[in-house]
Amino acid sequence: MKHIAILLTVATLTFSAQSHAEGWFDSLKSMFGMSEEAEETVPTTSAMVGSLIENLNVDSSQAEGGLGSLFNYVKGNLTADKFSQLSETLPGINELISAAPDVSELKSTDGLGSLLDKAAEYNDSVKAINEVKKQFEALGLKPEMIMQYVEQAKAYLDTEEGKQAKDLLMQGFGNLMGQTGN
Repeated sequence: MKHIAILLTVATLTFSAQSHAEGWFDSLKSMFGMSEEAEETVPTTSAMVGSLIENLNVDSSQAEGGLGSLFNYVKGNLTADKFSQLSETLPGINELISAAPDVSELKSTDGLGSLLDKAAEYNDSVKAINEVKKQFEALGLKPEMIMQYVEQAKAYLDTEEGKQAKDLLMQGFGNLMGQTGN
């Protein structure tokens, strides 16, 4: 039993001294301008969901479903090649799209919603925007939050690593932002 205690003590001191020495060596390299570059943070859909939960005070199903609704809208507004590029730079988009509620059979009951339903029969752009609105409502979110989600997605991707994804996303948002975004 004493041997185990001695071995544990020696191992602890060895690793402690080694980690301290590595910290000292890193400090020395930094002093001479030889520090390693910080690792690039690659944007992820899971981190984007976390950002929405934290900043908009929504739950995970609302964050995932709302983002899925927006990514589905973007998918309909980008070429297949561009959406494929977006999916490559921001993995997990298709999983989020599947989290968006199905509102294909849902009809609006209020006056303005009924008018949008009728207009959607004649215009694909209005139909897509109306679907996003209904999906947000089905998630228990107010339609006014759509733009908050868009702004959060833009802010999350506002990094060097997220630039390509942000550019593609903004192209896909087109009509949703009234051609005023970017």
